Amino acid sequence: MIKTLLGGLSPTRFLRDYWHKRPLLIRNAVPGFQGLLTPDDMMHLASRDDVESRLVRGSGTHWSLDDGPFRKNDFKRLPKAEWTLLVQSLNHVLPEADALLAHFNFIPHARLDDLMVSYAVPGGSVGPHFDSYDVFLLQGQGHRRWQISTQTDLGLLEGAPLKILKQFKPEEEWTLGPGDMLYLPPHAAHYGVAVDDCMTYSIGFRAPTAEELAYGFLTHLQDTLAMEGRYADPDLRLQTHPGEISRGMLAQIGEMVARIQWNKRDIAEFAGRYLSDPKPNVFFDAPDTPLNRTAFIRQADKKGVALDPKSRLLFAGGRFYINGEAFTPGADEIAGLQQLADYRRLNPPLPVALRERLHAWYESGWLETESS
Repeated sequence: MIKTLLGGLSPTRFLRDYWHKRPLLIRNAVPGFQGLLTPDDMMHLASRDDVESRLVRGSGTHWSLDDGPFRKNDFKRLPKAEWTLLVQSLNHVLPEADALLAHFNFIPHARLDDLMVSYAVPGGSVGPHFDSYDVFLLQGQGHRRWQISTQTDLGLLEGAPLKILKQFKPEEEWTLGPGDMLYLPPHAAHYGVAVDDCMTYSIGFRAPTAEELAYGFLTHLQDTLAMEGRYADPDLRLQTHPGEISRGMLAQIGEMVARIQWNKRDIAEFAGRYLSDPKPNVFFDAPDTPLNRTAFIRQADKKGVALDPKSRLLFAGGRFYINGEAFTPGADEIAGLQQLADYRRLNPPLPVALRERLHAWYESGWLETESS
């Protein structure tokens, strides 16, 4: 499907010429695609307290935003036009959504955020806006009109509950139907409006800010750093002003703080833990009646295993990271773990060296045996 997904472009050419650079419209990117669920399915998901959902209403300069979970009556009271229901992380709750994401594995897994779906009635929109990350917008059922702009004026509408552009000057316009897809790089202004009842699947990618990375790294250092010594002043002299912080005290504190150092290994360790760590609202469910080790191995040897859709497995060199935890496997485990990280599944039979580790992940809800 990769040839149609990128409009005939190879992944190498797409990354070179479009990724993070300029928009790309791809007609019939996923032939025959009508979506993964119905509007009723979406409303059911939006009623669950373990699913992040939002309801956007309005147009022009008048907007409202409500967070889920919602009740059935909330949808019955809605007008026939100008509202949009958003459900986040569809890949966590729908196997077909997780399978759809696998077609985008020409982008590193460490960059992938999630698959969001939006259902909109005629006129429904989230307003003209820009994203700070790359996104693929795949059209399911219905039609959505997209306008895009290369404008540099990214000022926002004051008082709005969403980040909506105050001024939007469209330069190009397309109407996308089932299977069509639009790729947008970061900060490309865009405005999508439902022509009829429609659903759009947004494949978004992580782009943490420098501040978020710095804060995360400092937290990582706080958790892992061990420094010896304690402030001491055996040669303390009487000060004219007891309220003054002396130069000597400042110098000693500076010397102690200057001992904080890190290297490439520390950066890799932080990155692996940070990028594999699930979002705060993600929880794993252990099997109600887990298979014992023998039964698990027997079933896995027949059907294979797959990571739970919420699990993140990454590696850097010989160090592996899963759901925020780090470990160094044995040499005989590495090939199998790399395959599991790359493809999120292992075909049978199960590598002997991995049986113990994978059974522990299965008991934690991080991994599941493949269905027949």
